[in-house]
Amino acid sequence: MRLFIAIQLSDEMKKALVACMHDLKKQGVEGSYVPADNLHLTLAFIGEYKEPERVKKVIEKVPLPQFRMTLSEKGNFGNLLWAGVKGNQKLKTYVKELRAALKEEGIPFDDDKFVPHITIVRKVSAKKPYQVHLPKAEMTVKKAALMKSEMKKGKVVYREV
Repeated sequence: MRLFIAIQLSDEMKKALVACMHDLKKQGVEGSYVPADNLHLTLAFIGEYKEPERVKKVIEKVPLPQFRMTLSEKGNFGNLLWAGVKGNQKLKTYVKELRAALKEEGIPFDDDKFVPHITIVRKVSAKKPYQVHLPKAEMTVKKAALMKSEMKKGKVVYREV
């Protein structure tokens, strides 16, 4: 089972990101656009792991403080385009505590530096320069979710475990 811990986005946040993606398409940006239902912010990528209950226990053990999350910047990792969120100390502290608890339990995860981002397009290519216009959007974050990634009819689908 391919697992990750994420913040699921509000409908308002998804709408803003979908509007941004439509704008990119109009500008001729090609790539693999993330379906609205799959938009999320990953806190810890676990990958193939057979014991989701152990991961859920860690999530329950590390309290997530409620906070406001606001879209702010944009960026890319190579040909992957993402929307960022405003610097948020509560989020950074939570991720640090969550990852420490995963490590303590011996649950493997991708320990890259945490850069809070929401992937919007993979394998980006464009014949001419383009602008990423992120609409204003914010939401209240109340929980982190254990998600699984699975293939359904040739498409990747993310579901809460």
